[in-house]
Amino acid sequence: MSRQAPPPVAWHRWAGHVDALRSAVAARHNKHASARVSQHARLVLMDSIGCLLAGRRAPEVAALEAQLGALEPGDFPMPGGRSLGLRAACQLLAIAPTWYEACEGHAYAHGRPGIAAIAALLPLALQRDARVGDFVDALVTGYETGARAGGWLRVAPGLHVDGNWPALGAAAGVARLLGLSVEGTMQALAIAACQLPSSLYLPIRTGRTVRNLYLAHSATLGLDSALAAQAGIDAPPDALAWYAEHLCRAATQPPPAPTADLVLDAYLKPFAAVRHVHYGAVAAQRIREQLQGQTEGIHRIVLTIYEEATVYCSNPQPATLLAAQFSLSFGVAAMLRFGALDPASYEAPRFMDAELRRLEALVQVEIDPALTRANKRGARLTVVSRRGHCEELVAADDPGLLLDAAAAIVKFTDAAAPTAAAPDAQAFCAALLQARADVPMRRLWQLLCKQQGD
Repeated sequence: MSRQAPPPVAWHRWAGHVDALRSAVAARHNKHASARVSQHARLVLMDSIGCLLAGRRAPEVAALEAQLGALEPGDFPMPGGRSLGLRAACQLLAIAPTWYEACEGHAYAHGRPGIAAIAALLPLALQRDARVGDFVDALVTGYETGARAGGWLRVAPGLHVDGNWPALGAAAGVARLLGLSVEGTMQALAIAACQLPSSLYLPIRTGRTVRNLYLAHSATLGLDSALAAQAGIDAPPDALAWYAEHLCRAATQPPPAPTADLVLDAYLKPFAAVRHVHYGAVAAQRIREQLQGQTEGIHRIVLTIYEEATVYCSNPQPATLLAAQFSLSFGVAAMLRFGALDPASYEAPRFMDAELRRLEALVQVEIDPALTRANKRGARLTVVSRRGHCEELVAADDPGLLLDAAAAIVKFTDAAAPTAAAPDAQAFCAALLQARADVPMRRLWQLLCKQQGD
């Protein structure tokens, strides 16, 4: 009597996705990023550092930095602050950039693959005296891995991505900087996959800033996983597939081609709010111009937008900074009222401005079924006032959603004050964007730490 073949293992259906991830790593192994990819990766790095400098001004972040500096002093200098140890710096570099929600993101990944990778890489790069080219290549490898992981390993409802798959990108980036092989990198990803935590979406609903700690978990887990792989610690090779099968809502769509440069789709935010808010904010900015800033006569506001935005960003009448960053109605109202949606929008006197709050209460959010069915992003904003009827449409490729290099430098300069004077901030940006591949990363970082004599 012949034996029956054992039933197929359920998680083996994800083997193709794991192989695609390995192929993406292999496609970049021992290869330098193209000039176009390198330049955009540098923009992402520059913008993330600017968001870091802005976030450090928040009292909670400043207090945490002081605690970390006292507990773990080291040789990574924070501009205008203490020098931190490797892990302390990694944590702070992951926490501060998200504070005002002005940091990079990636639509396919449904998250921000760059922050955790940068946080894990930058202190290590300075410690190892890495060159700009090596750093950028490591960041690109980390970003490509993280973006693909985000598009595949979709988190379950009620969870937030920041404390989850970004660790995989951080692990891949650190593995590249350490010089690990392709299989060594995949081992680092498997080590991280065995430890991916769950992070709740609940703090956003309740406006609690614990959400801003999530990426620190990802950054340190990625760092630890790559170091563990380098040390010879191993993990089941099918850990990623097992995770996809049992612990998330993995996407079944074919993964992107291994040679596709997803980092080129990384967006830089013109406004300090989650990306879903930007579409209505751009429309509101244009309607404000039509109304010449006169909002007193407005008596009806309707925002029609794709369903996913309403799932994550309803939050009417937000009472805290974080809830407001994830509020469609607040973003529209703030832009109509002040023509800006920046860190100052979440602080007194703007945050509780009576006219802003009157406008926010008027905003009616409706779902656009056509955009939702087509899985596209965009918004229509209708504003009715004594001056008449105004309507603006904003598509996913609207120029108002994009920052070119010049605008990104202006954003960085504003974010860096008062830590760095405008000339110093601009000199750093120019040096970062133009530096040769063989320039030490430490030399660039010193431009932001001039007052410390480094």
